[in-house]
Amino acid sequence: MKIYPIEEWQIRETEFDIETNYRDETIFATGNGYIGMRGNLEEGYSGPPGTTFNATYLNGFYEEYDIEYPEDGYGFARKGQAMLNVAEAKTVKLDIDGEEFDLLKGKIHFYERVLDLNKGILRRKVVWESASGKKVEVEIKRIVSFPRPRLAALAITVKPLNFEGELKFTSRIDGQVSNLTRSKDMRVGAGLKGRSLITVENKVEGTLAWIRQKTLRSGLSLVCAVEHSLVPANKAKVLGYAGKDTVEVRFELRASRGASYTLFKYISYFTSRDYEENSLVDLALEEVRRAKKDGFQILEKEQEEFLAGFWEDADIKIEGDPAAQQGIRFCLFSLLQSTGRDGKTNIAAKGLTGEGYGGHYFWDSDIYVLPFFLFTWPEVAKALLLHRYSLLDAARSRARELRHKGALYPWRTISGLECSAYFPAGTAQYHINADIIYALKRYVEVTGDVEFLWNYGAEMVFETARFWVDLGAYIPGRGNKFCFHCVTGPDEYKALVDNNAYTNYMAKMNLEYAVEVAEKMKRERPADYARVAGKIKLAEKEIKEWRRAAAHVYLPYSRKLKIIPQDDSFLFKKRLPADQIPREHFPLLLHWHYLNIYRYQICKQPDVLLLLFLLREKFTLEDVKRNYDYYEPITTHDSSLSPPIFSILAWEIGYEEKAYKYFLHAARMDLDDYHGNTKDGIHAASMGGAWGAAVYGFGGMRVYPEGLHFYPSIPNQWKRLSFSIKYRGRKIKVTVEKNRAHYTLVQGEALKICHFGKEVLLNPGATVSRRIPSRRRAKTFLCKGA
Repeated sequence: MKIYPIEEWQIRETEFDIETNYRDETIFATGNGYIGMRGNLEEGYSGPPGTTFNATYLNGFYEEYDIEYPEDGYGFARKGQAMLNVAEAKTVKLDIDGEEFDLLKGKIHFYERVLDLNKGILRRKVVWESASGKKVEVEIKRIVSFPRPRLAALAITVKPLNFEGELKFTSRIDGQVSNLTRSKDMRVGAGLKGRSLITVENKVEGTLAWIRQKTLRSGLSLVCAVEHSLVPANKAKVLGYAGKDTVEVRFELRASRGASYTLFKYISYFTSRDYEENSLVDLALEEVRRAKKDGFQILEKEQEEFLAGFWEDADIKIEGDPAAQQGIRFCLFSLLQSTGRDGKTNIAAKGLTGEGYGGHYFWDSDIYVLPFFLFTWPEVAKALLLHRYSLLDAARSRARELRHKGALYPWRTISGLECSAYFPAGTAQYHINADIIYALKRYVEVTGDVEFLWNYGAEMVFETARFWVDLGAYIPGRGNKFCFHCVTGPDEYKALVDNNAYTNYMAKMNLEYAVEVAEKMKRERPADYARVAGKIKLAEKEIKEWRRAAAHVYLPYSRKLKIIPQDDSFLFKKRLPADQIPREHFPLLLHWHYLNIYRYQICKQPDVLLLLFLLREKFTLEDVKRNYDYYEPITTHDSSLSPPIFSILAWEIGYEEKAYKYFLHAARMDLDDYHGNTKDGIHAASMGGAWGAAVYGFGGMRVYPEGLHFYPSIPNQWKRLSFSIKYRGRKIKVTVEKNRAHYTLVQGEALKICHFGKEVLLNPGATVSRRIPSRRRAKTFLCKGA
């Protein structure tokens, strides 16, 4: 069932509903990768508890707390971190001739809210009648600026329709905020208790106001500043107030019937994570003053121009299914709104839209989100990898704490500390090391940016390789194969297992890449190799050990079933098809004890299928089909990461109806609230996966060692699919129709690609068209002549 009207460039809400308000606050959230504002009503909300959560987030701005264990143990994570709900500045109270403008009071004659994905602006229009019969038209615009990452702005226009009288705009910064601390869902909320920000100072000067706050534990500071202008401004009275944790600027005026009055509010946030603490006030004030001088229309124009450039590179055009078109654009826009682009931040599991998972960064960003930016905006992919590099020292420290060599990246974190309190599904997910290296390897392959590899990546590759060699062991009972015991794969419904297939294959990739990089570096950049080897005290014998371990990694395989077992014990458990579980039991982690989950062949998400996708060139089409057929019936899809991978592989093996169903599930997961928890924030990884399902699945794109391959075909519902990708300094536009595919080299030098195994030469500015075989053949063969 579609919740919002189907429109290709907009998300529209046509009535205000208390019952859906919490969810709507997520859908209508606005952000720019640094600031994230939930779609709360600017005038405030007086509804019942549990129907709203008012929040503004800053990517990477966090507080620490102690993780408490009833039964403690060595090496347990000690400190948690939570992305903070910061000073609330989007509030502007409206007083209509002595009566408060409140959607839960009076009468609503017209209501509409629109998130414009093309222009990057949130608009709301309301015609409201007070208890005494006064009618007003209120229009509100909100921008969280992409070109100016530390700026947001509001334009609030009020028009009296049947009266003249007193009108008051009361603009606030409220520093008395806190995070959500209690929830029935363990995936939501943080370990914070009470307030985490204390107000150090605040001030009001005319139409300007600001507040400076500091965290209690993490030692971080922020300044929020606001500036205003009123149009028309004549005869308006301006009053200021500064309380303990609040500042207010009030505009009072006499309003005429039929006349419009607009308050522009400019908001900035600056923190000590990025700037010297003693400069924060001046920087914040300078930002809002400049915005006021430029004006709201300039900000609108900048926003629209920024997004025009973004969509030129990132848009996926689907002709034939408007619901799919709306869904995929909402996904891509949401990723843009939530992803850090400064090299200091990343993307949290819920972006900058809600309290789910404490604002932590997971492996999701490396495997599901980074590919979208890699092929559309590679500079952002580079920034995400720089963020991982910045955590390397903390990863080394964590490895030492656990008596290991090398580096162990945290399963969930903000600043680098391991924040997972449940180690079986946290620290034991060692595969995150290989996930990060996989993303790095793919970045270098796609961009050709070897300088990044020499300057940053090599150190990450070598330290993670050290870890894998230290973690594994040669086991006589496995023919002296190199095994990894007591690990957890991406499927968290099987914890602390031996030889998780995903982990083993990805560790092997990590080790092989470490050897490849070391040898290449010694040949081509000996000085850089000497620098890195000297810094981390890398010995030649270690590289030999990486090679030996990689060659002997145990790769699980069932000769009887001709599939890859998820782990050593998986096939020896009772098989439990997901369709035999009552629907009200999903998600299992909220309704079953973990012991009950662990004892069955039941998957939250399919480790093995993800492995087949990521290392696709290593497996045949028959491998994919056999494993798909085995694992699909026992997958619950309790993880939002599951549907897009199923979609990609189902399309490849010819399960077209299933593939399309899984694609729509991923693309519209939040718009249609399939998991019932959109209120807690977007599902960012699923959104990245939806891009993958469109490009890797229906677009048939594969990146193999020798270059780009395409095996495109589109669903029966579609007339045409088009998208653009960037590869090695080129930009290629791909258009797929029922029987033909068209490839245009938009930018860059001539390039050879493969279309269904046949080499195609693309020349600058030219379009090459090729027939799509009536029977798709997506095999892992090389280009003829390549």
